[in-house]
Amino acid sequence: MSPLVAFALVAAAHAGFQLTVTVLVYPALVEVERSAWDGAHGRHSRRIVPLVALLYAGLVGTGGVLVADGPGVLGWVALAAAAGALATTAGFAAPIHGRLRAESDVLRRTLLLVDWVRCAFAVVSAVAAVVALVQR
Repeated sequence: MSPLVAFALVAAAHAGFQLTVTVLVYPALVEVERSAWDGAHGRHSRRIVPLVALLYAGLVGTGGVLVADGPGVLGWVALAAAAGALATTAGFAAPIHGRLRAESDVLRRTLLLVDWVRCAFAVVSAVAAVVALVQR
């Protein structure tokens, strides 16, 4: 399997995951009543972290191989967008999750905004990788 194919597969899986989180999971999570928030947020975090770790490891691993292979312009766009998604997670989403509490209404809304940015990066990465494959 070529490095671009491998990266495109992982990027597509990541985009699908991220769209699901952005459109379904986070909106439902932020609507949880304050009295149930801590438990719901804790369960969400425990359940989602293994999948995030797997996807991000896949992006980093296949991305590294793709860099070594010398991607074209669209490959670099895909890699940069994936890096943007990872950086948004590390720099914004994860720290917000660490500070979220039942009374953190502003942080909940901020998380939704940050998540849309992360989702946009993930979708751009997947689309660029697939278009790069098609244009081969």
